[in-house]
Amino acid sequence: MNDIQRTMRSIIQRIATGPELSKDISLDEARLGMQAILDAEVDPVQGGIFMIAMRMKRETDDEQRGVLEAVRAATDHAVAEVDEVVDIADPYDGYNRCLPASPFLAPVLAECGVPAVSHGLDAVGPKFGVTHRHVLEAAGIPVDLSPQEAAARIGDPAVGWSYVDQRAFTPKLHDLVPLRGTIVKRQVVTTVEVMARPIHGRKKTHLVTGYVHKPYPRIYALLARHAGFDSGLLVRGVEGGVVPSLRQKGVCFNYQRMGEEQSFDIDPAALGIEQSVRAPQLPEDLPTASRPGDEIAVAVDVRATAQAAAQAGMAALEGQRGPTYDSLVFSGALILWHLGREQTQHAGADRIRAVLDSGAAARRLR
Repeated sequence: MNDIQRTMRSIIQRIATGPELSKDISLDEARLGMQAILDAEVDPVQGGIFMIAMRMKRETDDEQRGVLEAVRAATDHAVAEVDEVVDIADPYDGYNRCLPASPFLAPVLAECGVPAVSHGLDAVGPKFGVTHRHVLEAAGIPVDLSPQEAAARIGDPAVGWSYVDQRAFTPKLHDLVPLRGTIVKRQVVTTVEVMARPIHGRKKTHLVTGYVHKPYPRIYALLARHAGFDSGLLVRGVEGGVVPSLRQKGVCFNYQRMGEEQSFDIDPAALGIEQSVRAPQLPEDLPTASRPGDEIAVAVDVRATAQAAAQAGMAALEGQRGPTYDSLVFSGALILWHLGREQTQHAGADRIRAVLDSGAAARRLR
């Protein structure tokens, strides 16, 4: 038994001792444990126990920071030749209750002079939903770029945005997808993987991510600062994504210049958005799919749903009004306001509408 295996054995003995007797581990131990899993230096069974035991006892801030450090150390980073980049971090397990509009947010921001990147992967639990990769691939966009190729697209003034896949920027983490599926429940990796920050701006990188449950804004802000994001926008979004509900008021959080996060109110009606639905709806004629024995994932036909989302997204980029158009307006307005590119959310919404109505973002997409 080598030193790494002894360390993992010690960690598991402490964190997997039941709800009352389990002990926390240090940041360094969490980093070493996660690094050993990523490097395949411990048995996969121990890797699974490490992740689920921390989940069951509830991860501490230091434990989450340690796991994040291991993930970022295994990430291939690239710097885009622009001063600032917006990092759009939607849930990697995707969407299964609506058509995602957010895959088309990056080209809209690029047309506003805000270079942007989105990232994700093909399929992971617990939802196994429709991801940015699925939708952009259905729209004919390259989804298998290296971080360096993605950074070059972002640095190209005629493009200004890109998608990069976890398989390309953190392959060791991507290799854990089967293990994570076996674990079934959400693990610490689900929280930290969106903070890998594969593409940097020369001066600043800004995080935009979503949440549903109330404890997560503090956790995401904590991790975002630890990952080096100069600012963070944390949106209470549909299915945990970066687009808020189109029909109700909400509360979001942000921080600037590595400072503490602050809450602020949002109201779609104040931005001229009047919708009867929370998000773009799944078409009724979509083919059905099944996931026998899975009570977490809502079964959707991923390919068909991704194609429907791609069609709705491209139509919105051409100025077609509807829930997808309004989703891009709402989320885009919050980002422009957060970055200080517009003084009010309303002004941000007007600017996004002008970009969509002109068709310029659609041309940039192509």
